[in-house]
Amino acid sequence: ATIPGFLSRGLSIEQGELLLKKSVKLAVEARNSFWDALKVTPDHRYNRALVAASIGSYGAYLADGSEYSGCYGPRVDVDKLKDFHRRRLQVLVEAGPDLLAFETIPNKLEAQACVELLEEQNVQIPSWICFSSVDGENAPSGEGFKECLEAVSVLQLTSKAIIVYPNSGEIWDGKAKRWLPAKCFDDENFECFATIWRDSGAKLIGGCCRTTPSTVQAISKVLKGQSQ
Repeated sequence: ATIPGFLSRGLSIEQGELLLKKSVKLAVEARNSFWDALKVTPDHRYNRALVAASIGSYGAYLADGSEYSGCYGPRVDVDKLKDFHRRRLQVLVEAGPDLLAFETIPNKLEAQACVELLEEQNVQIPSWICFSSVDGENAPSGEGFKECLEAVSVLQLTSKAIIVYPNSGEIWDGKAKRWLPAKCFDDENFECFATIWRDSGAKLIGGCCRTTPSTVQAISKVLKGQSQ
């Protein structure tokens, strides 16, 4: 969700900001309620969940498929992307999440904008930046991951956790604005790849667009089984 997106639907800036804050507060309340209920069973094996406020890419707001191509055009520069993300970042920080998740970033330019904003706003909440990929080696823009990571090197992320959470494998048709069926992924595939990602060094593993609770459950089950 974005403030410009809310404005396009007829909401005011104030209403849009309240909805962003409410999204975090509802998640925190649900987490706290679940955690409080567990106090009656002290031998449970759950870890306390963390709430991450999602900050999607500029292309996700455009909804024209550029989220999956990384091609924003010659008029989009770092300053424009920072202007787009700035107020949403401020509002979500004020809402008090445990984490900030910059998600489906398709190019180096937007990663640079996100990093600069975190520094300029002096954000102290732990944050991650996840790149989307077309082949496991390159961002949708065609830039290699090594090149993209240069944009975040000032945060010394090389010693930080690696996060992997792909979508369902379906393909977004930006013109028709619909998902095309997946040909390669289902919950069984996620179970198989989850162990590969973990063995390759990933510390946080999950699912993104179009995955379901059953997908996450399948990932959790196989990883817990492997660790026992």
